[in-house]
Amino acid sequence: MVAVFSLILLGFVLGMRHATDPDHVIAVSTIVSRQSITRQHTIRAALLIGSLWGLGHTVTIVVVGGAIVLFTVVIPPRLGLTMEMAVALMLIVLGMWNLTAVLEQVRAGWPRGAAGPLHAHTHSHGDYIHSHEAGPGSAQHGHRDDQTPVAWLDRRLSGLGPYQILRPLLVGLVHGLAGSAAVALLVLTLIKNPWWAMTYLLLFGIGTIAGMMLITAAMGAVLAYAAKQSSWVERYLRVTSGVLSLGFGLFLAYQIAVVDGLLIGNPAAAAPQ
Repeated sequence: MVAVFSLILLGFVLGMRHATDPDHVIAVSTIVSRQSITRQHTIRAALLIGSLWGLGHTVTIVVVGGAIVLFTVVIPPRLGLTMEMAVALMLIVLGMWNLTAVLEQVRAGWPRGAAGPLHAHTHSHGDYIHSHEAGPGSAQHGHRDDQTPVAWLDRRLSGLGPYQILRPLLVGLVHGLAGSAAVALLVLTLIKNPWWAMTYLLLFGIGTIAGMMLITAAMGAVLAYAAKQSSWVERYLRVTSGVLSLGFGLFLAYQIAVVDGLLIGNPAAAAPQ
């Protein structure tokens, strides 16, 4: 009993270490730096992102891993690789999402052409950046701030906090889906009692939440400090996170599709996450 209890406590520690996996850190850093773009670079926002990512990860670990532990569900190798491919695609999307937002911000700061009766005027309303014709020094945009598409969504969805909740939660769900089978199979080899194994999975998930909250809090502190020092430093950090996410996602996609055989040849068994 003591050995099993110690093994379960070890699950919490291993869950915290699991949060430091490269694909996890890169994905969450991209989301945190994106929050910086929308001027929400606070440690509180970063902690929220980390906890929601960890919650989504834990839900799929417990649900999918629990099905394997309790009902001996078998995940075919091709399905396992497909779930891992979802993580690679998610990293690619997050990287492109971050880089596109930075590009829009850079374009918004470019100097315009010679002054004239009309010129292309680029400006932002919250998270919405666009351009239109305007006179020199004119504040007439032809619309109010509360008439932009994002403002319309914010008024109707602000109670749900979609930008703060759905993104990290969805990314955590996808990451948990990719790693749940490997974690559950490892637990089965160590703990034969299914209910103790479920307890291990739950503590593993809680440890992952705690570890990711620590990571995102550190990221939020760095971004907040960078924002106070220089907008260029902050922008470089955001570009770096976007490039890392895009590059690592492409690497994983190639590894899974070609090397592991998802699209070419026979798929290999999914590697532990």
